[in-house]
Amino acid sequence: MKIVFSEPQLPRRGLVAVGVLEGKTLTPTAKKLDKATRGALTRAIKASRFTGKKSEHLHVLAPAGTGLDRVYLAGLGKAKGIDALSMQEIGGQMYAAVSGSGLESATAMVDTIDGASMTPAEMAAELAFGAKLRSYRFDKYRTKEKKDEKPSLKALTVACPDSNAARRAFAVKNKVADAVFFTRDLVSEPANVIYPETLAAAARTLADVGVKVEVFGEAAMKKLGMNALLGVGQGSARESQLVVMQWNGAPSKGSGGKGKAGKGDKDGPLAFIGKGVTFDTGGISIKPAAGMEEMKWDMGGAGAVIGVMRALAARKARVNAVGAIGLVENMPSGEAQRPGDIVTSMSGQTIEVINTDAEGRLVLADVLWYAKERFKPRFMIDLATLTGAIIVSLGHEMAGLFATDDELAERIADAGAKVKERVWRLPLGEEYDKMLKSDAADMKNISGGRGAGSITAAQFLKRFVDKTPWAHLDIAGMAWSSKDAPTVPKGATAFGVRLLDRLVADYYEEK
Repeated sequence: MKIVFSEPQLPRRGLVAVGVLEGKTLTPTAKKLDKATRGALTRAIKASRFTGKKSEHLHVLAPAGTGLDRVYLAGLGKAKGIDALSMQEIGGQMYAAVSGSGLESATAMVDTIDGASMTPAEMAAELAFGAKLRSYRFDKYRTKEKKDEKPSLKALTVACPDSNAARRAFAVKNKVADAVFFTRDLVSEPANVIYPETLAAAARTLADVGVKVEVFGEAAMKKLGMNALLGVGQGSARESQLVVMQWNGAPSKGSGGKGKAGKGDKDGPLAFIGKGVTFDTGGISIKPAAGMEEMKWDMGGAGAVIGVMRALAARKARVNAVGAIGLVENMPSGEAQRPGDIVTSMSGQTIEVINTDAEGRLVLADVLWYAKERFKPRFMIDLATLTGAIIVSLGHEMAGLFATDDELAERIADAGAKVKERVWRLPLGEEYDKMLKSDAADMKNISGGRGAGSITAAQFLKRFVDKTPWAHLDIAGMAWSSKDAPTVPKGATAFGVRLLDRLVADYYEEK
């Protein structure tokens, strides 16, 4: 969908969206339009339950006195409650409501709102951002979809005072939206299309925006001692991969930012680590057949890391950042890892593999250690669809957050709240760590009990970060959605891309 900005001027035809504040209070353009239609908007509101509350909307078809096909009334809520998130949601809801109208273009009118803290240009940029995020569709394999089942809306004009300022603000946000779409595409692809080699190839395309990309195959990883990662993929015909992405955007040495978090090297890059299991059968500890097709998105963490690296580079973020992702396919075969096998990780620590379906932590163990040793990062944040237990704990509303550094955890939570990719911090502790004690190796990869599954997984990862400040995001309940949300349509969500981009923008970019 093409999005353009213009100065305020009501179109003569097509679809126009205008705002209404809570209490049925028309915005200036809505008043003007109501007058032109001889009170059609007021009558429509009176004949409905629409009051202008946030998330409410109302269609007025073929209003008299104009050549317009329809008017879309968007509830803005209270003026003092208008913020970036609410405008994004209004934009997303507007797109969802009008995209199937049969019309190919629409105009959204954004006014100055008394009592609102945002300028019209700021509101317009956020509305456009929300509409863009909601417009995502993964339909490349639909060959027989009827025309009337496809979105008709191809162009959105957002009209507001100081449209140049809105255009500039949206330009940055649009680059983030493109990165979100890139991640959603990767996570949506089936496992016969996206597997370790092809996902690595997709990461290579980040060179187009200035990211340095390195890809290591199994021979290179074997030399590095990455036996925990390699063990997961040894049952697959697909070769495992390690991808390292570097964006060096800080104008001076180091990553800058507002103070340092923890004991990491303040001159080191920020490090983002992703679990990339392109398909997870569970290996020899095979999963039940029902729902296994969803395991194509078990690389959602790696997809998010690719996305955030693309976003940072595309918008020329003034920061140094590293993205490292371990890519494997977990398959059962005569070559597959067995329950009871013992592997030596890159760190030198040995792991007894009790369950081959607890594979993501084995992948991350080696990638975390590699990133720590090679880059001496200021901090590390990993993203992983790691445990079903986190869905039992938090459902599909928040990701689980575990951290060794309070300041880093608080900043992640703050950034997540601002973009509505929320997290909830869970504990770490010696009591949980003891649950990983093995009789045959330094540790086992699961506790063997039913309790605290997400926490013991995090405790396992903590053994591979040493003193580097670290946070772990368990996004198993957030990487894929079974229902539409205002700015996130059903399917792959790209959870983590906007969160980490906002974290960098707010706290770690050089100004």
